Amino acid sequence: MAEIKIAKVEQRQTKIRNVPVAVTPEGFWCCPSPVAFQKTLKSHNSLTKHKQSSPPQPPKPEKKPSSTTIRSVIASDETQQNLGSSDTVHSIAVPATVQERPQRQKVETLPRKVAIEFGEPGSSDAKVILVGKQGFCVKLSVHKKVLVDHSCFFAKKLAEKDSVFACLEIESCEDAEIYVETIGLMYCKDMKQRLMKQNVSRVLRVLKVAELLGFSLCIQSCLDYLEAVPWVGEEEEEKVISSILRLKTEGVGVTPVLKRVASSAVDPPKETLSRIIELVLRSKEEKSRREMKSIVLKLLREQNGANVADNFNETIYSSCQNCLDSVLSLFREACVGEKPETDTKQIAVEADNLTWLLDVLAERQAAEEFSITWANQKELALLHEKLPLMSRYHISRVTSRLFIGIGRGELLPSKDTRLLLLTTWLQPLFNDYNWLQHGCRSFDGKLVEEGIGRTILTLPLEDQQSILLSWLGSFLNGGDGCPNLQRAFEVWWRRSFIRPYSDRQANGSCQTESTSKE
Repeated sequence: MAEIKIAKVEQRQTKIRNVPVAVTPEGFWCCPSPVAFQKTLKSHNSLTKHKQSSPPQPPKPEKKPSSTTIRSVIASDETQQNLGSSDTVHSIAVPATVQERPQRQKVETLPRKVAIEFGEPGSSDAKVILVGKQGFCVKLSVHKKVLVDHSCFFAKKLAEKDSVFACLEIESCEDAEIYVETIGLMYCKDMKQRLMKQNVSRVLRVLKVAELLGFSLCIQSCLDYLEAVPWVGEEEEEKVISSILRLKTEGVGVTPVLKRVASSAVDPPKETLSRIIELVLRSKEEKSRREMKSIVLKLLREQNGANVADNFNETIYSSCQNCLDSVLSLFREACVGEKPETDTKQIAVEADNLTWLLDVLAERQAAEEFSITWANQKELALLHEKLPLMSRYHISRVTSRLFIGIGRGELLPSKDTRLLLLTTWLQPLFNDYNWLQHGCRSFDGKLVEEGIGRTILTLPLEDQQSILLSWLGSFLNGGDGCPNLQRAFEVWWRRSFIRPYSDRQANGSCQTESTSKE
């Protein structure tokens, strides 16, 4: 904190700016308007613009907030409240100067360039002088009893010297305006009403000065204000939280403010996440369901697994199984011919739910188990052939998403699982491909074709040949209605016919033998 000196009142050459009386007839302090400071500073800067002045010292770097987490602060605060620590009065010590500085002229004897006075000197018994940079000065006519009652810092300083009239001088005051306002709040009967007229940024400045002065009532009022007022934007939220975490004054409750952004629980409960997933999946309104799926997926992607319960994957897989059971039941009913229109709409909803759940699992790198489950849906694949295209094609979106994930490396199922997946679901995907291209707005054919091709090329060469020859027949008959796997076909061709690996291996062994003979 800035250095404070107790000095005698002396006459100095100052330029006094006349300011209206700062103490109202009711007896409480009337905080000055920020405009008064701005006008004075502006005129002061214009006076000193053409004068030479030593370059200002670079500001000291602000200390970063401690590494104490919000939860630990909440826990510590609640513990102190339980122990009754709020009844203890804590004073703020003035940091002592470690190194001796060269002797200089006393501040009280230096001429002031600009000064502002507040208060009534005739009725006061103390004076606080705030000295800013380049001689800017603010004088406050105050009362010792008010200072002692509200500020343990001023109480300590005034106790050091027993005099009828005291003068406290604060040097190098960087935020004189807020010092004046904070001292003025000691005279306010309704501090909350006064703070309501300020914005969050200004209240944070008041909070900082109030802590330096040991003004506990003001600190608590600022915290009450910050707890109730909305924070606009992430930047303002970060400023509030960092300011709260830097508070070192004991006996004030920061927990209500911090509880807005953090819970005392270590991890979000599994039940809450399960409830969110269930509400999204069972929504009857298509637009709202689609928007919330996008939001939840974005938030999970931003978290990247942090602070998410470890058993969250179990919740997703449980929801996947429920959707699969529902799809299988709907396929069975559709084959019988009961409520075809209703079944088609519900199949589309369940297929979209499965695709979204697969997106969530892929983001969490936990989709391998789902690929195994989907590859083993033999009954569903058989029923798929019996349903009309319009009713069944949405299910192939799930297969497409799995191939995209494998092609991107988002999931790494075993060779047997990849082969079973292609054997079970590739032909149904071929059959539905034309409908997927024209019936699904979010369907990306190029991405799906690339994923299918890459998945095929991860298999042994014999399996690649079998699958690609099967594709070739479908492609030659279906044209654009079948996925275009020409790139995968070219890679397989080069591997098989243009200097196969077996020939290269044989050539390598021959070269080794000739080298040994030489």
